[in-house]
Amino acid sequence: MIADPTRRRILDLLAERRTLTVGELAAEFPDLVASGISKHLMTLRAAGLVRSEKLGRNQHYRIDPEGFDRAFGEWAHRYAAYWDASLARLRALAERDPGSM
Repeated sequence: MIADPTRRRILDLLAERRTLTVGELAAEFPDLVASGISKHLMTLRAAGLVRSEKLGRNQHYRIDPEGFDRAFGEWAHRYAAYWDASLARLRALAERDPGSM
């Protein structure tokens, strides 16, 4: 589902801009029609990765953080030790006495 480059780009845009309508998303994909973007959004909604809210005449889409956690949390948790070690090294460097360099 997120192997599709259009869906990944939609998720990237939603992460950057927080909320977008189908029309705003379609403007980012000149080779696709709005109905094509809607189909991608339906797939992402079915997977629980985005949610929508009707505001006025438009549906506004945003990332669903809980959905991402359900879909990828367990998988990503396996790699937390790598990030923890890197962040610990970064913290040690940042907290080192500047006079000792």
